Amino acid sequence: MAHTAKILLLGSGELGREFVISAKRLGAYVVACDAYADAPAMQMADAAEVFSMLDPEALRAAIAKHAPDFVVPEVEAIRTEVLAEIEAEGTRVVPSARATQMTMNRDAIRDLAAQDLGVTTSRYRYAKNLEEVVAAAEFTGFPCVIKPVMSSSGKGQSTIRDSGELEEAWDYAVANMRGDRKRVIVEQFIDFDYEITLLTVRHNNGVTFCPPIGHRQERGDYRESWQPTPMSDAAIAAAQDMARKVVDDLGGFGLFGVEFFVKGEEVIFSELSPRPHDTGMVTSISQNLSEFDLHARAILGLAIPEMIRARPSASAVILADQDSEAVSYSGLADAMADGADVRIFGKPTTRPYRRMGVALATGSTTDEARAAAVATASKVHIHYGD
Repeated sequence: MAHTAKILLLGSGELGREFVISAKRLGAYVVACDAYADAPAMQMADAAEVFSMLDPEALRAAIAKHAPDFVVPEVEAIRTEVLAEIEAEGTRVVPSARATQMTMNRDAIRDLAAQDLGVTTSRYRYAKNLEEVVAAAEFTGFPCVIKPVMSSSGKGQSTIRDSGELEEAWDYAVANMRGDRKRVIVEQFIDFDYEITLLTVRHNNGVTFCPPIGHRQERGDYRESWQPTPMSDAAIAAAQDMARKVVDDLGGFGLFGVEFFVKGEEVIFSELSPRPHDTGMVTSISQNLSEFDLHARAILGLAIPEMIRARPSASAVILADQDSEAVSYSGLADAMADGADVRIFGKPTTRPYRRMGVALATGSTTDEARAAAVATASKVHIHYGD
């Protein structure tokens, strides 16, 4: 009798929700874990566990209870040393325990890319107090960017124009750090033309790339993404070469979201996530196989196409603007009247700037798709309270 793959998903947000749907379509049994009950992915999964993934004993207990074939992290804030232990004992960690450890901390992945692999990055230094921040800023020059080595969704990040702003930026970074290390990265501000996410799939037959995704951020968090984004063949080749070097070094199978700055023909490595990427939400409408489908296929050892194409498409997030313990929606019929699509994430509570859904649209060009996605998102109304 064939064995059903059992997946323990660590983190159950909107990206995890879509991944669960993709994995379930392929026959997997999924246990969704998060720090709160009724998280988006839990609503789709076969079973759920509620605990803090920064609690090593609770994490070990969940792994021991369910004995999964694959442990799939969806978030960065995890006791990664536990993942290294279970991997050594024979449980598959996606894409690898080393990848989760390296990417949980911006300093580790940046040093790997810049120093070990020779990948082009901005000038940077680390600092663990204000005095070191000042010295680092002198090295990088102004303007520069200061951000914690460990945080999420752009929290704690500031762009600094002169030395008078350094102390405030240091305090802001410390206040928004995750984990227990007071350390920031100070990096040269890149006056880029645009930034992209290159979704990179490492699988048992090699490495496959999705067409590049352009995106726009506010407050360090994604607001819109579109695919494909116009790039020269040379710039695409440079990004693919750098992404391949990094993911091959990290090892394992799965989808990686690799972020780059692009200025003219120059491509500069920024960051990497060893999992589906929020800007990749657009692939739910742009590609025949979404980033979640590709992640599930790669993990389960199933075929990945050599070439992935995308039709002009865009995504725009639907944001909450207040705190509420109860939430409902209206306007979906109007929003979807012109052929666009909406995904409501199913989060049980709201807070200002929390992503509650995403609008997805296609067009004859990415500009047309972007306009349609933004218009669609604006027609979805969030209602707070009973």
